Amino acid sequence: MQQIINFLIRNKNGLLYVFLLLIALGFTVQANSYHQSKFLNSSSWLTGNIYQTSTNISTYFSLQNENNILVEENKRLRNLLFNKNIVAPDSIKTDSSSTYNIVTANVIKNSYSLSKNYITINAGKNQNVKEDMGVITSNGILGIIDHTSNNFSLVQSILNTKSTINAKLKNEEYFGSLVWDTKDFNTAQLTDIPRLVKLNIGDTIVTGASSSIFPKDIPIGVIKDYSLKKSENVYHINISLFQDMANIKNVYIIKNKDIAEIKELEKKIK
Repeated sequence: MQQIINFLIRNKNGLLYVFLLLIALGFTVQANSYHQSKFLNSSSWLTGNIYQTSTNISTYFSLQNENNILVEENKRLRNLLFNKNIVAPDSIKTDSSSTYNIVTANVIKNSYSLSKNYITINAGKNQNVKEDMGVITSNGILGIIDHTSNNFSLVQSILNTKSTINAKLKNEEYFGSLVWDTKDFNTAQLTDIPRLVKLNIGDTIVTGASSSIFPKDIPIGVIKDYSLKKSENVYHINISLFQDMANIKNVYIIKNKDIAEIKELEKKIK
């Protein structure tokens, strides 16, 4: 307390000057509309920047929560898309009449530089995840569940020489197989497209209707380039993938509720 008193005594002239200056400024602002407008504008600018800074800080710390909200919203929208239900957005949900269920998960380990790549996600048997379920991202296809534990699963990436996924040209009904030649982690190959089909660089490739794992028309990528030898009847097509396979965070696991019945029927043919 004594230090405060000593400070005031030592600086009494300067403090008195500042006090009188503030009073004079106050009278000036009150007496002139021009000065009032300038003062209000400066005040608004200062408070606006303070609020903006505060908002930016709070937004930064709430990003994870906002991200989780967006993931859940995407989950509901994908349920709507895959099951073709026309309902109000706030009532989108999976019910007993839906063909597909969606489970969300996060990637905890990702490989993309090997010949047989796998992705580990934090959802497993306890989240009703089973083998042979399809996995996608917000950008496109990712792979198929290969192994599960109680709370984790291994996804066989499309960047795996064992992977073969039914795919087609978006605006055509010609089907082929999506495979990977191990050369580039952002480029896959589409095989078995006959030479009679007219191709264009930039054409979109999507999942086909012949798969019981993925719904039809999930985006995969676009034609990067293609070639056809005179002695061959099918194209060699390189596909530039929509999903950056080196940068994957949130995924959606697709469960086809009819897959058990389909597999049982297929066993009779085999």
